[in-house]
Amino acid sequence: MTKTRIEWIDFVKAVAILTVLYIHATDGIYIIFSEAFLDYPFVSRMFHFSSLFIGRIGVPFFLMVTGYLLLDRSYDDQKVRHFWENNCKNLIIITVIWSVIYTIVLQVATFNSPDIDTVDMGNLFFSHMWYMPMIIGMYLSIPFVSSALKHFDKKTILYATGVFSILAFLVPFLTTFLDINGIQNVSIQYSLGFSGGVYGIYIVLGYLVKKGTFKNISSYIFALIAIVSFLISVIFQEYAFSKGYPFVLWYEFPFILFGSFALFELFSRIKHIRGYSVIKFFAKYSFAVFLIHNIFRIPLLAIVIDLPVSDPIKSIILWILLIIFSFIAAVIVYRIPKIGKYILYMR
Repeated sequence: MTKTRIEWIDFVKAVAILTVLYIHATDGIYIIFSEAFLDYPFVSRMFHFSSLFIGRIGVPFFLMVTGYLLLDRSYDDQKVRHFWENNCKNLIIITVIWSVIYTIVLQVATFNSPDIDTVDMGNLFFSHMWYMPMIIGMYLSIPFVSSALKHFDKKTILYATGVFSILAFLVPFLTTFLDINGIQNVSIQYSLGFSGGVYGIYIVLGYLVKKGTFKNISSYIFALIAIVSFLISVIFQEYAFSKGYPFVLWYEFPFILFGSFALFELFSRIKHIRGYSVIKFFAKYSFAVFLIHNIFRIPLLAIVIDLPVSDPIKSIILWILLIIFSFIAAVIVYRIPKIGKYILYMR
């Protein structure tokens, strides 16, 4: 049976993987809050802070796509077992396989190289693999969350999502803001229990978009939210930098939530994607490229870092090279008989 593809969903997946590659390229060039970073000029810092926002929307996009596609389904005992068999079990196996692959590549890369810090090198090689246990945990819970959501009105779900978002996003933000300004050890003890934390909220928001919860809100409002979220994220990073505070933009930052969600809602309103064949290609190999791309980041970084151009230009060059090498490798591996499709988790 041929699966019906949703053009704007493929567009979101394509944007998501490109932004993930982008953040890994810029992070490879820039050294956050090191002595070197202190010497970066204002324009270069603004480029990096802007890049962090752009790069951080990739994972929320993937999570909201997950909620959009998987939460609005009916699950019984048989379907739950089938879902776990075809998703969770395979994801666990894929995680083990790629952990082994990256371990072997790491050993080869550091063999007879005593000057290389294997811990730092390992952190770079495995920097993206945190996503795998997180998404496996989300998949284990999705059938139960889906069944629970069917018993509640959209307004109730939206209200609960708002309350959880305050705890998961706003409270940590306020704590960080106070910490930056010298008011330390201010914390509120709470537990989000079975919610999935910030990642679960992104998934539920994808479900709410599927249900048309926000369709009556003007697109101009969401565009404004996205722009303001971007600006605040950049300004807040510069503010933390000016205070000498080691703040790193991550997915619990409230304006990553607002910005990525606003863009996701806007994208959901697109009726037709121009150049869809190209978008479909990027979307098809998006997860495969996510798995494979860090193999190329280290050797490409070693080449690009010495180019006689500014760091923003180096970041763009590294990003383009990552795209080219990663997608070519994914296409080649995909065509390996019997195992290519499986080890790339191509559905």
